[in-house]
Amino acid sequence: MVSYRARLILKFKYSVNDGPEETETREAGLLPVMLCSNRCHLEGMPPAQLVEHKEESEELGGYFVINGIEKVIRMLIVQRRNHPMAIIRPSFVNRGASYSAYGIQIRCVRPDQTSQTNVLHYLNDGNVTFRFSWRKNEYLVPVMMVLKALVETNDREIFDGIVGTDHENSFLTDRLELLLRTFKSYGLYSRQETLAYLGDKFRVVMGASPDVSDVEVGKEVLHRIVLVHLNGDDRAKFRMLLFMVRKLYSLVAGECCPDNPDSAQHQEILLGGFLYGMIIKEKIEEYMNNFKQQIMSDVNRNAAVNFDDRKYIQRVFLKMNENIGQKLQYFLSTGNLVSQSGLDLQQVSGYTVVAEKINFHRFISHFRMVHRGSFFAQLKTTTVRKLLPESWGFLCPVHTPDGSPCGLLNHLAHKCVITTQESDVSHLPEVLKSLGVGSSNTLAAGPGTSCVQLNGKIIGYCSHETAKRVADTLRYLKVERSPEHKVPIDLEIGFVPPSRNGQYPGLFLFSQQARMTRPVRYLPTDKEDWLGPFEQVYMNIAVTPDEITSNVHTHVEYSPTNIFSILANLTPFSDFNQSPRNMYQCQMGKQTMGTPGTALAHRSDNKVYQLQTGQSPIVRAKLYDEYGMDEFPNGTNAVVAVISYTGYDMDDAMILNKSALERGFGHGSVYKVEKIDLSMKRRRGDPITQHFGFGSDQWPQEWREKLDVDGLPIVGMLMEEGDPLVAYFDETLGKTKVKAYKSSEPAYVHEVKLLGDDNGDQEFQSLTVKLRVNRSPNIGDKFSSRHGQKGVCSQKWPQIDMPFSESGMQPDIIINPHAFPSRMTIGMFVESLAGKAGALHGFAQESTPFMFSEENTAADYFGEQLKEAGYNYYGNEPMYSGVTGEELRCDIYIGLVFYQRLRHMVNDKFQVRSTGPVNRLTMQPVKGRKRSGGIRVGEMERDAFIGHGAAYLLQDRLLNCSDYTQAHLCKDCGSILTTQTSVPRVGSAAVVRCRRCAEKTTGPIVQGAGAGLQWEDGLGNRFKGGDNISTVAIPFVLKYLDSELAAMGIRMRFNAMPA
Repeated sequence: MVSYRARLILKFKYSVNDGPEETETREAGLLPVMLCSNRCHLEGMPPAQLVEHKEESEELGGYFVINGIEKVIRMLIVQRRNHPMAIIRPSFVNRGASYSAYGIQIRCVRPDQTSQTNVLHYLNDGNVTFRFSWRKNEYLVPVMMVLKALVETNDREIFDGIVGTDHENSFLTDRLELLLRTFKSYGLYSRQETLAYLGDKFRVVMGASPDVSDVEVGKEVLHRIVLVHLNGDDRAKFRMLLFMVRKLYSLVAGECCPDNPDSAQHQEILLGGFLYGMIIKEKIEEYMNNFKQQIMSDVNRNAAVNFDDRKYIQRVFLKMNENIGQKLQYFLSTGNLVSQSGLDLQQVSGYTVVAEKINFHRFISHFRMVHRGSFFAQLKTTTVRKLLPESWGFLCPVHTPDGSPCGLLNHLAHKCVITTQESDVSHLPEVLKSLGVGSSNTLAAGPGTSCVQLNGKIIGYCSHETAKRVADTLRYLKVERSPEHKVPIDLEIGFVPPSRNGQYPGLFLFSQQARMTRPVRYLPTDKEDWLGPFEQVYMNIAVTPDEITSNVHTHVEYSPTNIFSILANLTPFSDFNQSPRNMYQCQMGKQTMGTPGTALAHRSDNKVYQLQTGQSPIVRAKLYDEYGMDEFPNGTNAVVAVISYTGYDMDDAMILNKSALERGFGHGSVYKVEKIDLSMKRRRGDPITQHFGFGSDQWPQEWREKLDVDGLPIVGMLMEEGDPLVAYFDETLGKTKVKAYKSSEPAYVHEVKLLGDDNGDQEFQSLTVKLRVNRSPNIGDKFSSRHGQKGVCSQKWPQIDMPFSESGMQPDIIINPHAFPSRMTIGMFVESLAGKAGALHGFAQESTPFMFSEENTAADYFGEQLKEAGYNYYGNEPMYSGVTGEELRCDIYIGLVFYQRLRHMVNDKFQVRSTGPVNRLTMQPVKGRKRSGGIRVGEMERDAFIGHGAAYLLQDRLLNCSDYTQAHLCKDCGSILTTQTSVPRVGSAAVVRCRRCAEKTTGPIVQGAGAGLQWEDGLGNRFKGGDNISTVAIPFVLKYLDSELAAMGIRMRFNAMPA
């Protein structure tokens, strides 16, 4: 299968003993390339050029092609970078005897997007421990040791840096005094001593060379593990650690509340490109380490290694022969992460998904999907799944599955944008100081002081009032885009005001990648402002202009629908529906037989669904046109009558107009691809002995009715089960053979593609045949409106018997009125009104949610349109029976609703069997439709049988039609395993006897086989007795169970009772 890859070339530079630099270039395999990236041929192509290259005119890109399958790296929710988060986690207590549940956790991200998580633990005696993970192992270090190793400092500086001006806080000072006193036991008084101590303990962990000093190893530990986002600025790391210790003590004292890790305020999105880059970096590092190990091995074996010999360096590279591209392809094809470090992530699988093209809605949803992580899917708690108000405008409240992934698999709101570039904020510290922020060298936070941080680096301190003024000024400068101050438009300005038991106060500024942002209108200047989830919590944003309160609201939403995803916005009048129905539509919209793309002729998907008679909906949201959804129609406008008619419409079933189906309503096709590869059984290097086409031998001439002269199928030919699909000649046997069409469903040959090898210089040995299976709606096929009202076709009703209106209109679909009261899908009523009015007046109706209110109702708006067209104001019409012609005694609600045909069809799912394959051990029918298996009758089905008074059917289902067998039971010992059939002599009949109860005898043989006479076992042994045998009917699996238990020395005994 084909993968879209490019050569990965690594350029190594090395020097020997500080001599001149040498360069070595090596190829490290074929690296999968993301479509439309800057390494892809399609980058920047206009639509016309994309069509020339046989691609979609609006190719999205952002995915990989691996073995012919389109793969997407799913976006993951991770902790917000470079921000210390206060958490209370009961599992922390398990770290040790004196550990508590309190901690401060910070996820530090380097410029190359790799991360390292640091945690401060509070111990019950007041001490604080620094924890980190390195190569999947956890280490605990006293925080005082890290502080002393970072800078040359003293206890007074540490005390003032944490306490600041808050000397009256005895809770803080007592614990800090204990923290300082406890560290004295290590006897480390200078930075050099502390670094040497750290280096000695972590030398093996870091894999340092023997010629590197302990002090250098200690510095490497600080550089690679401690607050790595600060890029080697040890003084900045020192200040940040002091801030984290102060926040930890505030959390323990109850001065601030813990931060919620499940809130969008403390989350960001790990993008697929960042994860891909992290893996590439780690694999290159492994490559370099292997190179180092190889050289060290050579040096240890032979000290006379000549590093100046270029051929020696090349030989080392040849010995390694690393294929980084293959490892990346494995990651993309399986979604499994094979990593020595774990990349600071909580899962090892589930990173990639197939970008299915069932329809266009499903395809684009893959690129807006964010997952909480497979680790959380296994948790029994529901906390992580809850919809929190902090995610307003960033994560869609509706678009999430209704099954086990509910709340874990979310989708971005359609206006939410993830930042991919870091903004330039190098001049921002000067702007902050000009606005009144003090130096970072001043005393740390006191009761009235706010810490000002930029991307996890402390800039300075100021009063809470000054911090509020600075935040407001920065926002004004940001929105105005002042060229003098150059405040980036996507700067996140999170001012946390002081509050009783609230979040820890401060001014936190963020400008880096992976943040969720969204646009709102800034009221003072009436311009666009971009917000992040951290700052939004403490802002006053009006949803509609009517809600704006002077001196309270600073922003207003552009539209209330900005909280929804793309798919959720396409649901018409969703504000009229019960919320679960909108959730169901988001799922069913992705299961619809629609239009997956416009370049289907150039694709070879295993299975493609296509609706042949798709239409543009009369009732549609504004976003429908903005996203150009008419290019990919997803359903059909149907005349729907709400009436109980004939009884075939009970329980969500629907009656379809047979003539409408014959005119093409809901007609679709399924395209399947069959691949024939003649080289499958041929070993590499063997000559080609099989060729497509007919040989000169004798073969049935009827094959030519389906196949062309070249042995390939004729395009447009109908194929039925057993028909020849392709002919080929086998030189070894000298015979012409055919590959037969095995499916029971007739199909038309749509396309034949010949496939060559990679070089294109050999005779082609494989081809694909694309088959078109026509699928008109059938009884049992599933349909759905855009309001979660799903149902199956129960009957195709003749048009002459369908009810008709005064204008002669007959419904395409009849649904039962009982579908509405419990579901409360009022939006479907409104859509029916709007669709009817739109069809009568000849224009499309807008169905964007929140358009109407109690003063301006939808019923009045569309009712007036119907009234102008001469129809009933409320959408009702008198109808006449198609059978008798009499007027039905009630007005019937009839209108136009856009219906979707779902991919769940009877032809794909029906399963029926009389006899067939059985399991060799249990003799029960195998499962699986493809294997001609049976349908399982479980406990719920058993309960239904008993509840209906049809218990005897259980014996038929569970015994007679399953693994019925007859066994011989010895009534004396109760065994079915020790009975056997005797070996009869000439003239006598075989009998069944119990070997266990019989007595072995050596007397003369007595002819006959009556009771009490002798019998033989076939091994020359003669027995007498054991004739108290009864034949019983049992499931064979019981006999199998008895055999298994007997093998373990457990004997089963059965009592035979008279029937």
